[in-house]
Amino acid sequence: METKSKTQKKQRPTLPNIDSFTHVRGQSLFVDDMTLQEGTLHAAIIGSTIAHGYITQIDYAEAEKLAGVIKIFTANDIRGENQIGGIIPDEPLFAEKDIHFWGQPIGMIIAESDFIARKARSLVKIQYEELPVITTAKEAKDKGQFVAGSRTFQLGDCEQAFKNCEYIFEGETFSNGQEHLYLETQGAYAVPMENGNIKITSSTQGPTAVQRTAARVLGIPMHKIEVEVIRLGGGFGGKEDQATPWAVMAALATQVLNQPVKLVLNRHDDLHMTGKRHPYESSFKIGLNKELKIMAYQAEFLQNAGAAADLSPAIAERTLFHSTNAYFVPNVQTSVYQCKTNLPPNTAFRGFGGPQGMYVIESAIALAAREIGVPAHRIQEINLLQEGDEFSYGQIAKQVEAQNSWQKAKQSYQLQKLEEEVAAFNKQNDQLKKGLALMPIAFGISFTNTRMNHARALVHIYEDGSVGISTAAVEMGQGVNTKMLQIASEQFGLPLHKVKLEPTNTTRVANTSPSAASATADLNGKALQRACKVLKARLCLAASQHLNIDASDAEFHNEQVLIKDKPLSLDWYQLVTEALNQRICLSENSHYATPEIHFDKGEEKGHPFAYHVYGTAIITCTLDCIRGRYNIDAVQIVHDYGQSMNEGIDLGQVEGGLAQGIGWMTMEEIAYGADGRLHSNALSTYKVPDLFSTPDILDTIALDSLGHEMAIKKSKAVGEPPLMYGIGVYFAIQNAISAFNPKYTPQFNSPMTPEKALMSLYEK
Repeated sequence: METKSKTQKKQRPTLPNIDSFTHVRGQSLFVDDMTLQEGTLHAAIIGSTIAHGYITQIDYAEAEKLAGVIKIFTANDIRGENQIGGIIPDEPLFAEKDIHFWGQPIGMIIAESDFIARKARSLVKIQYEELPVITTAKEAKDKGQFVAGSRTFQLGDCEQAFKNCEYIFEGETFSNGQEHLYLETQGAYAVPMENGNIKITSSTQGPTAVQRTAARVLGIPMHKIEVEVIRLGGGFGGKEDQATPWAVMAALATQVLNQPVKLVLNRHDDLHMTGKRHPYESSFKIGLNKELKIMAYQAEFLQNAGAAADLSPAIAERTLFHSTNAYFVPNVQTSVYQCKTNLPPNTAFRGFGGPQGMYVIESAIALAAREIGVPAHRIQEINLLQEGDEFSYGQIAKQVEAQNSWQKAKQSYQLQKLEEEVAAFNKQNDQLKKGLALMPIAFGISFTNTRMNHARALVHIYEDGSVGISTAAVEMGQGVNTKMLQIASEQFGLPLHKVKLEPTNTTRVANTSPSAASATADLNGKALQRACKVLKARLCLAASQHLNIDASDAEFHNEQVLIKDKPLSLDWYQLVTEALNQRICLSENSHYATPEIHFDKGEEKGHPFAYHVYGTAIITCTLDCIRGRYNIDAVQIVHDYGQSMNEGIDLGQVEGGLAQGIGWMTMEEIAYGADGRLHSNALSTYKVPDLFSTPDILDTIALDSLGHEMAIKKSKAVGEPPLMYGIGVYFAIQNAISAFNPKYTPQFNSPMTPEKALMSLYEK
């Protein structure tokens, strides 16, 4: 793969990812790498082997007899509340009688070793009375099974607008789920402390969620539970809410036994006990005028929530927020139903419902373009957002870069020439066909639950001049540790090795929002920036009093203190000493809450996002029409980074997000049987992108944009938006199929696996 990044403006120096050194040497610590205390016990989870029914009998006798088994925990051992549901309290930690999904935890075996615990698990005998199983959202809706009420966003009058449309098209779509497949499986290590306190080291994106839920289940106050996160070996949303039960189980065993307990799921358990990206079954109706302006758009989204709510209500909401993608549609009506099925509760995944919404409108545009006889990108371009346009949820679009990124992509990558080359290739080749598609994106940045948009940072300047910083940001491969160190280093003018980033810990930074929604660097970075500025002001005061001058505008650079670029007689270390002599506080805890944002769920209107990230990708692919296999020739992107504070890390996020989006749209096919059992339960049955799945050419240009004041250092969030570029790959393949088979009727059923492509090529 040829990969490169072009910039059209001066960028800040790129700081290499600080974790790379230890990662490549295997020295980075994760939960499973921790040195265990003497007396540590090990846990294995007893999961249901049916998807729906109730327990009639359990026999633990043989398991309990096994040497080395300490105790088998069930719901009866819980001292607090047997409930781990977050948004809606509808999910028990351990099933008491009713079973709602295959793999649902029923109990936990604690033993002297992991091997013994798993051996004992195989000796447990459970009998069930089975009930009918629901696996699809449509069936759940038909039977009135929902985890929460429906939601609808409206703008204008669709019914009236459709009457005046020149073209009206209707269709259905399906987008499958997606396995997170983080390298580090779910896990936690709980250790008893003095006075009934417990410390949990968890692989979680939400330390406070673990702390809060553990307190509820254990029946103790939150202050008696300390949660620490070193780093995650990947999260992608799968550890925002679903890391919680495993940490709580370990803590429960520690509470009862007063011994350390380690619980790390093996890959097979992780795959079939945890939820995925939500599958969606959706329908749409789109209306255009003669000029191909989209005048009306309706969509109904059936979200497969699984057996419990988990984060489904919030994810469903974000689907509605992104249902019109980067387009302005004056008349919109979109509804979402959160359907309850007998699958593991589905959960957050990079994009958090946004990709599912965008896929549907892109399908509607693709269908309209095919029926009208124009390229889809013509309709896309005509309808791109402009300054002052209104989203269906009431927010007015500002600092819009949709048109700019589109035009930059067209010019930089010579769209017209690409179209001519594709047409010429297809004319000259019978068994190979090329497809081309464009994918614009507009993705909102913020938690859509307004109260979650806050963060804190704790900063200590030690007497030797070194600095320690703590934030709520959880490092999971996205490079947030590097960005936090970069902020502190720049603020104090210190080399990186003089700044230490502490592990995320609920005793240092409390009441945290999870590291999610692409908001982690913005929220925690702004809080850290504030703390550093307060400390700098105190140091300047110390300099003023010591030197009897006005040093209020002093700056710090290369361990020197400067006024108007001239060094003072005090360097950084001397100034720290002087501040301590003056008994000035050199610790600061600062808070940041995103201003302006709000949303009224009663009216379904508001201003939920701090800003939007824009971009455009041009995708070309070549399809082997004999075998159904395809090659992604090029993905060429113009991306709105704002004023990137770390171009290297941000480029890595674009490329990684794209790869994950390509996987979701082309090969990652979740398969459940009619009995609710996961069939794609190993890497032999679930395909993820590898080196051979990457584009031959992957090129990214940074759009010359001003950034946004609410983005840290005007460097826009980059975690989730790039995943949506992968949606364009689906439509490029679909266009290649149409070039071979004019009778092909698009089904809009993703992922577009080679098998589906092959069948479509010969559809009659």
